[in-house]
Amino acid sequence: MSVTSKNKGYPSMTTTLVITVMGTDRPGLVEALSKALAAHHGNWLESRIAVLGGRFAGILLASVPETEARALKETLAALESEGLRITVEASRPEPRSGELRTVKLELIGQDHPGIVREISEAIARRGVNIREFSTECLSASWSGEALVKAVAELSVPRSVPTAELRGLLEALANELMVDVTLDDLPSG
Repeated sequence: MSVTSKNKGYPSMTTTLVITVMGTDRPGLVEALSKALAAHHGNWLESRIAVLGGRFAGILLASVPETEARALKETLAALESEGLRITVEASRPEPRSGELRTVKLELIGQDHPGIVREISEAIARRGVNIREFSTECLSASWSGEALVKAVAELSVPRSVPTAELRGLLEALANELMVDVTLDDLPSG
């Protein structure tokens, strides 16, 4: 994807890159990434970063002048000597927003294997895409049992009514013994 930049002193064409990073967590990882990007006149647009099981995992969207893209990739590859695994790919245009709507899914219930698989399989068959997804295991305050909590932002085709999706997920929730809520989010 290329866009024209109006910033003085920078080349006029930029490319948008998706950068994924994984490694052992330690202070300075975000700084190293941001320094590499800044050294190549890049702009940090969006990111999701987490530490799970002592491992740093991140994905970020960045724009960089086309003339700097290759050099940025080489600079990021050099960070692999510090124990990071980094991939860089050009971004792809997203579907037109008029074709999709955003729906929030929340789930909570007793944890057991297969919950994520069952839910994701059911919605994928309806052409629903998971745009953001987070899960965590909690301890039930009243019994100490392990609970799973999941929150997802879904891109739902306009041809799939929310009521239909809600019915499908509620039936599945009964089988899985979890509570599910589904809400349309405002477009914008």
